[in-house]
Amino acid sequence: QLQLVESGGGLVQPGGSLRLSCAASGFTLDYYAMSWFRQAPGKEREGVSCISSGGGDTDYAHSVKGRFTISRDNAKNTVYLQMNGLKPEDTAVYYCAAREKRYCSAYVRTWGQGTQVTVSS
Repeated sequence: QLQLVESGGGLVQPGGSLRLSCAASGFTLDYYAMSWFRQAPGKEREGVSCISSGGGDTDYAHSVKGRFTISRDNAKNTVYLQMNGLKPEDTAVYYCAAREKRYCSAYVRTWGQGTQVTVSS
């Protein structure tokens, strides 16, 4: 069974940091680009970041560029999202997703269940 499991969410004060992890089971991530999305209450799901299968290409939403860093460890079958300088507007459920192919423009084939990130004082 193909599965993505996110972890690392929680409550953090503005300006703080969190690192999200996304572990895959049932398939290897080596051949797939990986993305992070988020969905805030009352808003549509939006793309946050993406990394190509080999890790050489990354992409970020304008709102998180310079604060968030996506990375992957294919040996551990895991993708990460390091989030620094968190703002209240970063509050959302964060989802990990595997793309169908090696590059970020491919369709999403598998979604994780999501992890809540809340930024509040």
